[in-house]
Amino acid sequence: MNTLVRYDLNNGVATLRMDDGKANVMNIAMLAALNGALDRAEQEAKVVVLSGRDGSFSGGFDLGVFKRGGPDVQTMLEEGMRLCARLVDYPLPVIAACTGHAVALGAILLLSCDLRVGVDVGARFQINEVRLGMVLPRLTVEVCLRKLAPAQMHTATTLGMPFTPASALLAGFVDELVPAYAMQEAVQRHCADLLALDSKSFAMNKHRINAQVMEAMAVAMKADMAEWNAAHMGMEVA
Repeated sequence: MNTLVRYDLNNGVATLRMDDGKANVMNIAMLAALNGALDRAEQEAKVVVLSGRDGSFSGGFDLGVFKRGGPDVQTMLEEGMRLCARLVDYPLPVIAACTGHAVALGAILLLSCDLRVGVDVGARFQINEVRLGMVLPRLTVEVCLRKLAPAQMHTATTLGMPFTPASALLAGFVDELVPAYAMQEAVQRHCADLLALDSKSFAMNKHRINAQVMEAMAVAMKADMAEWNAAHMGMEVA
């Protein structure tokens, strides 16, 4: 397995631990490593745990790729959006162990998981694209609408405001907060519970419940790709 994502399988639980030594940025290599790990988990696990390194879940897209420009920008954007869509429709339960900051695409990945446990102090949750002069992809908006509390949607996305762990819990970024030392215990507790689910029923119910959002995400992805293609060609789209 790619060293960016450590893969461990134990009693039906596949743990995918992202660790690039820094902020776990989502570049082409990290996205490929995550997809490879998810491919493997789909074949041999019943529950997936997606975890970050201590202090950071993910800082989002690799800004260095944006600065360099070229075709890698569009590839990175497309693969990032496809990974979010994959998680929303993934046939196994996905628990996010949010070990620290979840920013930009990192926050969107977090919102794409089924159950999200965050640390109770020292983490920032922020969809900060507007503060970087960037426009949110349409697909990310669909992910946010699915999980964020309506009262906080505008604050989180249009204003790009940062959230503390406590306010992130109220906004819907996470389902539960625990001290960092208790993260493993909390994740194990949820794994034990989800392992008891019937895998076939879970996959069918998840797909059925998310059918409308997946439809909306497919439309959004098509529009996003058209926009990126047009921008690459020096054109404008409405």
